[in-house]
Amino acid sequence: MQKTALLFAGQGAQYVGMGRDLAEQFPSCKIWFDRAREILGFDLPSICFHGPEEELICTEHAQPAIFLISWIALQLLEERLPDIACHAVAGLSLGELTALTAAEVFTFKDGLFIAWQRGRFMQEACELTPGAMAAVLGLDIEKTQVVCAQAGVHIANLNCPGQIVISGESEKVAKACELAKAVGAKRAVMLPVAGAYHSRLMASAQPKVEALLSSVPMNAPAIMVIANVTARPHTKPPDIRARLTDQVVSPVRWEESIRYLIGQGITRFIELGPGGVLSGFVRRIDKTVQIHTVADVPSLEATVAALEAGS
Repeated sequence: MQKTALLFAGQGAQYVGMGRDLAEQFPSCKIWFDRAREILGFDLPSICFHGPEEELICTEHAQPAIFLISWIALQLLEERLPDIACHAVAGLSLGELTALTAAEVFTFKDGLFIAWQRGRFMQEACELTPGAMAAVLGLDIEKTQVVCAQAGVHIANLNCPGQIVISGESEKVAKACELAKAVGAKRAVMLPVAGAYHSRLMASAQPKVEALLSSVPMNAPAIMVIANVTARPHTKPPDIRARLTDQVVSPVRWEESIRYLIGQGITRFIELGPGGVLSGFVRRIDKTVQIHTVADVPSLEATVAALEAGS
């Protein structure tokens, strides 16, 4: 039997209209959209469905929005395939909260609330110090580290072979892009984000996230959950709190996380939530594993058909 891992999207995957076709076709979604309105006290589903884009991309909206659509994608997959067996979960940055909720560490209510508050705290940190992020393509980790040291920026995401994301003050990130291209990067592209995530510029958000997590009950994971900062499984709740707090200012070790899962026998990955970026990363990490996505009605139908056929 194939071993399956579920993957959950991070910030940047959002787009106006996400989740709307799922809500229109599957009445069972309504309970989750209604609960989100009740928990948060504002109409997050409407922002997902209709925007405007400037509201959706705001960090305090984008993070709970992606969490919500990813969670609903999971519920629909399990509704259509009640016997599906999942052996592990992982999520990129924000997606780690969704993964932990899927593993029953958090309730849906607490997971969504944490995503919202985390987004608020990070937005506040962005407003304190203007920051930026950039994707460096085609440069190895050693050369990227040298570039970061020269420019005074940080490695934020180790996504897949040939793609590393850097983070820091806006002008320093721009300088790092030029340095990277000068030493052989194929491209160095500024990303459309609000700030310098996974860097020291998020330090003001860290104690707030720590206090928030200390106020929320946690369970031990029901299945394996991979931590972004260690690329190894989470263990007991105190360590989960510590790793999630560390994650605010630490690099996301995504490639290493996927390789760890493959080393544990995972041969099939299902990405849940808007976009499909994580599936692209997995393909670049290992072309032999199976990859499916659930982001909208067509991708849900395609994934269900493939899994029912045993592929």
